[in-house]
Amino acid sequence: MAGSDPKSLIRIARESGDDAPVVPLDLGQRVRDLRKARGWTLEQAAVQAGLARSTLSKIENGQMSPTYEALRKLAEGLSISVPQLFTPPSKALVSGRMATTRAGEGTAHATATYEHELLAGQLSRKQMLPYRARIRARSFDEFDGWVRHDGEEFLYVLTGVVRLFTEFYEAIDLRRGDSAYYDASMGHNVISLSDEDATILWVTSLV
Repeated sequence: MAGSDPKSLIRIARESGDDAPVVPLDLGQRVRDLRKARGWTLEQAAVQAGLARSTLSKIENGQMSPTYEALRKLAEGLSISVPQLFTPPSKALVSGRMATTRAGEGTAHATATYEHELLAGQLSRKQMLPYRARIRARSFDEFDGWVRHDGEEFLYVLTGVVRLFTEFYEAIDLRRGDSAYYDASMGHNVISLSDEDATILWVTSLV
């Protein structure tokens, strides 16, 4: 994230949470959940995986231990990797959370160099922090050194032209439709090269 106080927006969105308990994986249930999540019948899933319907049924009901070849076919049919078959979802239940932010209705947070509009501000415990920013700065000298913070960051130019400065790379100019993804703990700053303030979409991971 960027600005004269880059951690302030992260503090707005971050809340601590308890670690999820470790639960032994039921492969049959995992396969059944993956199949149903795609809206497939047992027959449809078997066709996708190139397995006999009876074989898939036995796997789901824990009546047989599949061979690696069967696991490979099953994973390919579900469009996932074999390890993902044995990786339980991070949450047992789908939260169903959603938030919409109408244009201009985000939470404003202005600094000397940027004018931020925090999006989806009504959601707590987010994994990402999305916000729209108007780039006021025209020179690197307007910043009090590098901006650094935890996590990774994605930048997408909405209007105008910006110059992205990073600690370990040459500065790069980005135009509308261009994007960058980078380690946010690496020093970074953004200035506008346009006659009018450029605008960008920033998405920061909350770690």
